[in-house]
Amino acid sequence: MRITFAGSEDVDYLAEMDVHVRTDVLKQKIERQEVIVVWHDDRRAGWLRYGYFWDELPFMNMLYIHNELRGQGIGTRLVTFWEGEMRESGYERVMTSTLSDENAQYFYRKLGYEDRGCLLLPGEPLEILFMKTLT
Repeated sequence: MRITFAGSEDVDYLAEMDVHVRTDVLKQKIERQEVIVVWHDDRRAGWLRYGYFWDELPFMNMLYIHNELRGQGIGTRLVTFWEGEMRESGYERVMTSTLSDENAQYFYRKLGYEDRGCLLLPGEPLEILFMKTLT
């Protein structure tokens, strides 16, 4: 397994797979090293995209592992890599969120993320906000 910050060679893959962000925004995030790609058996297994909550706290916006590779620890290693990068950059806490009807909430809690609030948007399930202190 190999984990790297995304580069220009990853744009087409990410633009096709990550439908939640425009390609121009994705390119900017890649330039700012805010996208990480994980490789398994010489192919891309998924990615992690992040930004900053209140422009100060690293916030994982997207974590995706291809369905057939889930349950093998790849997501855990990807999140751990990101947390290490954030710690090395001087951050003491990180955040993420997930919808209340998604199983990801159990994954984040298992990794030490704690519930810190929620957001209710019209027509959407409850969005659970999580925070983790990096030690």
